[in-house]
Amino acid sequence: MSYYVYILANKASSVLYTGVTNDLTRRVDEHNQHFVDGFTKRYNVDRLVYYEILEDAENAIAREKQIKAGSRKKKMGLIDGMNPTWRDLYGEIG
Repeated sequence: MSYYVYILANKASSVLYTGVTNDLTRRVDEHNQHFVDGFTKRYNVDRLVYYEILEDAENAIAREKQIKAGSRKKKMGLIDGMNPTWRDLYGEIG
């Protein structure tokens, strides 16, 4: 089974959200449809701009914590490295 660490952004790219999941398509759908009250619903964070695939849950959770602990500048660097135009990657997963 694969695990994913991902970063979502709002339309203006002024807000970033980092998460972890074992089903990236389902999880991004949940964020986009605002099923759960919380950060992503409050700030309309709905564009998948970055993700990593990891082999196990333990490493995925550790990587999520590492990214969350980093500065916004570091997160932007990760995104720029994978997705320099900050396009929504949702249509490319699956």
